[in-house]
Amino acid sequence: MTDPHQPATSPGTDPADVERRAALAEALGKEVWPADRETLVGKAQEGNASDAVLAQLRRLPAGTEFTNVQEVAQALGLGTEQQRF
Repeated sequence: MTDPHQPATSPGTDPADVERRAALAEALGKEVWPADRETLVGKAQEGNASDAVLAQLRRLPAGTEFTNVQEVAQALGLGTEQQRF
């Protein structure tokens, strides 16, 4: 039985992935995009992001430009919401 107090997650996500993506979004904000790994790590450091967020960002491939948190989450292998048709 599903816990009625747990928030629903979209297909393709789990609660841990949602939390990690939310932490990334909070650390990076909306003004940083587009950005590469070094820019994202720098922005997160400026905002005193957690060690876990910094470690995730450092795993991103070098030389790739990301346009939003969704692309970062995909690059990190986090579950992302599937598009609905």
